[in-house]
Amino acid sequence: MSEVRISAEPRTEFGKGGARRTRRAGKVPAVLYGHGEAPRHIALPARELAAAIRHGGMNQLFDIALSDGTSTLALPKAIQRDPIRDTFEHVDLLIVVRGERVTVEVPVVLVGHATGDTLVILEHDRLSVTADATRLPDRLEASVEGLGAGSHVTAAEIKLPDGADLATDPDLVVAVVSAAPSAEQIAEEIGEGREAAEEAPAGEQAGAEQVAEPAEV
Repeated sequence: MSEVRISAEPRTEFGKGGARRTRRAGKVPAVLYGHGEAPRHIALPARELAAAIRHGGMNQLFDIALSDGTSTLALPKAIQRDPIRDTFEHVDLLIVVRGERVTVEVPVVLVGHATGDTLVILEHDRLSVTADATRLPDRLEASVEGLGAGSHVTAAEIKLPDGADLATDPDLVVAVVSAAPSAEQIAEEIGEGREAAEEAPAGEQAGAEQVAEPAEV
């Protein structure tokens, strides 16, 4: 994964009021720490930060240009988001150095096509991997190509990039291939669901409808 260079400004205002003013200025409050250094409170440009993380995820490596003319490499350690606006509220950044090996969670994606009428279920969408901080994979591929019903893919069967080691239990089942339900089975399940709804007591049905109504504000 390539590095993203981003400029940081020192942050002197703290607390909720200072954080709000930082965000109104188009910045995200952040803390940079690690390797025995004292934590540095900084502010990062919101748009650049969001674009980089949405592209590279939590394993995006940043080359942070500090106001004193120095720079440091860092990885996102924790991100606080606004659940309504989907914006970043605060970011913790962990300092890393070239050649250092770190353990991170890497997303897993399914590739290939299973045989026949099958259903593929991704049991675990992330695996722990240890690799050079400057060469972290952006994703891992779990291949189900040619697999039939009853097959599965374990963590040990997923190919890792050079220099990366699996930090997860190798026997962990990542993906499962099962027989797809027939049309008759689907129809039967739908019918059973309708019968259960019709047999439910009137009071339970009324209660369910009441819960579904939006609260008044």
